[in-house]
Amino acid sequence: MFKATKDKSLIERPVPEHIAMIMDGNGRYAKLRNLPRIKGHYEGMQNVKRIVRHAADINLKYLTLYAFSTENWARPKSEVNYLLKLPTDFLSTFLPELIEKNVKVKTIGDFEALPKHTRKAVSTAIDKTAENTGLTLVFALNYGGRDELIGAVKDIAADISAGRLQADNIDSKTIDDYLMTKNMPDPEMIIRTSGEYRLSNFLLWQASYSELFFSNTLWPEFSTDELDDLILQYQKRERRFGGLNEEDAIDED
Repeated sequence: MFKATKDKSLIERPVPEHIAMIMDGNGRYAKLRNLPRIKGHYEGMQNVKRIVRHAADINLKYLTLYAFSTENWARPKSEVNYLLKLPTDFLSTFLPELIEKNVKVKTIGDFEALPKHTRKAVSTAIDKTAENTGLTLVFALNYGGRDELIGAVKDIAADISAGRLQADNIDSKTIDDYLMTKNMPDPEMIIRTSGEYRLSNFLLWQASYSELFFSNTLWPEFSTDELDDLILQYQKRERRFGGLNEEDAIDED
């Protein structure tokens, strides 16, 4: 159970099963301090550790972090190289703690297009945490929602052509099964930091009924207290999935 104090009253409710986060604002964090952009990314990585620890402590089942998008390749080469080195640095120092906290590491995205050193570090983490049963930490690396959907359509078309799937049998569950997030619940919460209000090609299918939260805080400064506050806000929302609650339904009658 998640416990948080707000206005001196203790609130106890279950946490969401899956939170996804768009970690935005590293560059602006550095710019405000007259630091190079890579310093902002470094501080962002340190905050990933803090947020992951907290997610494990409050018994979150899935935490998906948008670490590197398919569009990020367009950034300056030096910045791209640094961003793709971060998983190696992160896991080389943090993997023992992930193992201790029973965290399982997974990835979504075009893994094979990543540099060899990135693939090696992430693959090692995946292998060494494969039997863990606590928080599943999902890194979206070289990930794009549109590319994911294009890949799913191609795979579905191939299976129809091969006779393994009938077009008339395709439904929402079929699409789920062809996505990179197969066997994962859709995120109940998607949080974006830094004051931007868009999904930026992140989990486009899975976000259909996610509750969206936009924080003005730059990612390196996004705290566990703010995460707790957003979870409390989520717990107060009523999720209807396009339907009506019981009271509204009675009014309609």
